[in-house]
Amino acid sequence: MAEERVPAMQRVLDNPFLLLFIGVVVPTVFYLIWGIMEIIHIPIAK
Repeated sequence: MAEERVPAMQRVLDNPFLLLFIGVVVPTVFYLIWGIMEIIHIPIAK
């Protein structure tokens, strides 16, 4: 009987540490990008 190859997405979803890493990194990156965009839009004082 040939051994079936586990799909990549199933391997990701079966790994709790990878899910934890993704769950922390993705919101952090979006929050940083959002903060940088907010800082860029602040008008320069005269």
